[in-house]
Amino acid sequence: MTSPESAGPGYDVVIVGASLAGSAAAVLLARRGARVALLERRSDPDAYKVLCTHSLTANAYPVLAELGLVPALEKAGAVRNEARWYTRWGWITPKAAPGGPELPYAYNVRRSVLDPLIRRRAAETPGVDLLPGRRVTGLLTEGGRTAGVRAAGPDGERELRARLVVGADGRDSAVAKLAGIPARTHRNARFGYLAHFRDLPLAGGIGQTWFLEPDMAYAFPNDDGVTVLAVLPDKKRLPAFRADLEGAFLSFVRALPDAPPVDAARRVSKIVGHLDYPLHTRRPTAPGLALVGDAALTGDPLWGVGCGWALQSARWLTEAVGPAAAGHGDLDRALASYARVHQRRLRGHQLLAADFAGSRPFNPMERLVFSAAARDEAMARHMYLFASRLIGPFRFLSPPAVAKAVAINLRHRRAGAGS
Repeated sequence: MTSPESAGPGYDVVIVGASLAGSAAAVLLARRGARVALLERRSDPDAYKVLCTHSLTANAYPVLAELGLVPALEKAGAVRNEARWYTRWGWITPKAAPGGPELPYAYNVRRSVLDPLIRRRAAETPGVDLLPGRRVTGLLTEGGRTAGVRAAGPDGERELRARLVVGADGRDSAVAKLAGIPARTHRNARFGYLAHFRDLPLAGGIGQTWFLEPDMAYAFPNDDGVTVLAVLPDKKRLPAFRADLEGAFLSFVRALPDAPPVDAARRVSKIVGHLDYPLHTRRPTAPGLALVGDAALTGDPLWGVGCGWALQSARWLTEAVGPAAAGHGDLDRALASYARVHQRRLRGHQLLAADFAGSRPFNPMERLVFSAAARDEAMARHMYLFASRLIGPFRFLSPPAVAKAVAINLRHRRAGAGS
């Protein structure tokens, strides 16, 4: 038998999950006048997600700035995430245009630093009650819409009622399952492992990604002198990794073009990973309910976009439902607006990522643009904007961009023929 949360304060919003998306949504909604209960199943305030690229793409910077976290990240040693990418045509190394602004950036930072930082910001925000050690066991419904949650915690099982419930509880979202929101699943033909190293210098001191078609790898410098090194091979390589994880991991890294000196480095974490990591896409709203972060859309980890999209989706939700969540507007209309924005901003990215997750080589259009980016600084900047998720697939592969890539590659071919 459960008892309603009648003795305590009422809430406008209950958010399930106090990681990046949930904590960001709690802060932003509370600043707009909502009373927020932020539930987290883990009791440890320093809990964090272990399996992650530990990178925030540049699209996340405006959200970090709005949350007031940029100074704290800089103080914690977060590394601005410049990057370059290896392709069969050579390295793509984006640089700012001469006399132009610097390239947009966010940060590489370990989740052991980032997660407690953003959770503390939420806990310190007036209007937010952080409730750790609470696991959602059911949803409350009234008139065909979600009206709160039932949660088990240290003090037993309780009901918390609210106008809006937000699922920010990850790719295996309990909120989505309890609400009956199915996930569209896209098979991932790659698996992945990563580990943290010290004393692992990278060329130029910046992140490196290897497009090996179909295999992938990346190395990102992080705070406190730690480098995150990840391999994402085609599943045909699984037997070797199952037989000898460390040996296969190191052999894969040693074989990379311009490989980082991994044998001279010191591994300071376990080698962790997923043998199967499908991409999930869910409808981001239902009556009285919204999903943010991985609960709404789980991308392919090889692109390193999950953290950025978690923060962005929290902001999109807040911009759409802020007044209505606090009781000053039509919540259903606001949720419909959030769903439209979420789908418009992320659907194209996810479709392209799901196609590439089939472990295929580059298609003709990608070959055209990637080869041009390896040969031209302006095209490299164009690719950087896409990799940072500041432009979408349609702009990345727009007719002007394709025409420019054709011209670059023709000039390159003519120069080669004349040499």
